[in-house]
Amino acid sequence: MLRTSQILAALCAMLLGLSACATGTPPVAEASIDAPSYRIGAGDRLKVTVFGEESLSNEYVVTSVGDIAFPLLGAIPVEGRTVEGSAAFLTQRLADGYLNDPRVSIEVLNYRPFYILGEVSNSGEFAYRANLTATQAIALAGGYSYRADKSKVFIRRAGETEERTYILKANQPVWVLPGDTVRIGERFL
Repeated sequence: MLRTSQILAALCAMLLGLSACATGTPPVAEASIDAPSYRIGAGDRLKVTVFGEESLSNEYVVTSVGDIAFPLLGAIPVEGRTVEGSAAFLTQRLADGYLNDPRVSIEVLNYRPFYILGEVSNSGEFAYRANLTATQAIALAGGYSYRADKSKVFIRRAGETEERTYILKANQPVWVLPGDTVRIGERFL
């Protein structure tokens, strides 16, 4: 049989859950200490080097469908892959009847931008750089406005439809990725 204190605790938990749903606020997401692995996306500019094959080494822009147009091979899908994964895939494809022992390296020359809006001094589109945190993104946008809620940030990841809430903590970075939309909300007194 349930005790009165257990019933009250369960009712409080349900009411808190319902109040969070009723406000329409995005769910709070957990931030990761480690920077996420970068995934290539449309609009990225890549430098592909095939060692010993100058005619194949070049800069390539990832198309809107996520491919690069590579000599000999045609359209190579790279969107959603890591840089290392793309190099391994391209190496495998070149080794399959085109080159003996190909060695391929890929580096990202230009990342796609990220966007920041809300209670910052300068909303807009900004150039992404590797291992960018939300705090650094806010600094790039000129810092907080005087109305900003400095305790949390809302991020809609590229390709997703819902934004998530991240609590800003000094010892736990919130990572921003290329194509993300970062929103800083207004504080309420």
